[in-house]
Amino acid sequence: MLKLHSYYRSSAAYRVRIALELKNLHWESIPVNLGIGEQSLETFLKYNPQGLVPVLESNGNHFSQSLAIIEFLEEMNPETPLLPNNIVERAQVRRFAQQIAMEIHPLNNLRVLKYLENELGLNEDKKTSWYLHWIAEGFSALEQSLKNTDCEAQFCFGERPSLADVCLIPQVYNGLRFHCDLSEYPIIQSIWDHCMTLEAFKRAAPESQPDAPEE
Repeated sequence: MLKLHSYYRSSAAYRVRIALELKNLHWESIPVNLGIGEQSLETFLKYNPQGLVPVLESNGNHFSQSLAIIEFLEEMNPETPLLPNNIVERAQVRRFAQQIAMEIHPLNNLRVLKYLENELGLNEDKKTSWYLHWIAEGFSALEQSLKNTDCEAQFCFGERPSLADVCLIPQVYNGLRFHCDLSEYPIIQSIWDHCMTLEAFKRAAPESQPDAPEE
């Protein structure tokens, strides 16, 4: 069985959970509590010296970096593809996914927000302002990219979920946590609304994870 070292609210881990669920793979969640620093323990660092989740265990191998993990799952289980067959369309999906994973997410992940607060002394209002600024810049570009395609506002590209949606949904979830106004991004809002009606996305959601706090 696949084992995913994960934190319920980690965007990167959330991406991998969506991919696992869309591919109907059997997997086990191994919670890593980022809030109390379990990612810095030697027992975890032996799997990923970066001290970051997710880490996927498969047949004695340990893989880190969410997009690399998803590409591994894609090649291992191509029956439910997350990338189109067409080479141009694959490049478009990868570009969109990387805009999120490499341009937006790194500026507002947990360790950056903690650094802003603990090392630079930003108060909650300024930290939130930082977050919303980069979300607005990123979502504006993503919305325009979707307008430039034949997006039907159910999925980012085509008629089924792709790597683009796998990356977009966790970023929208985080944006909503910080009260981002999605009304300025109607296509993104529509994709979010549609994806969150699907069982695979529901099962992968932070609230559905074993380490999510009880309401």
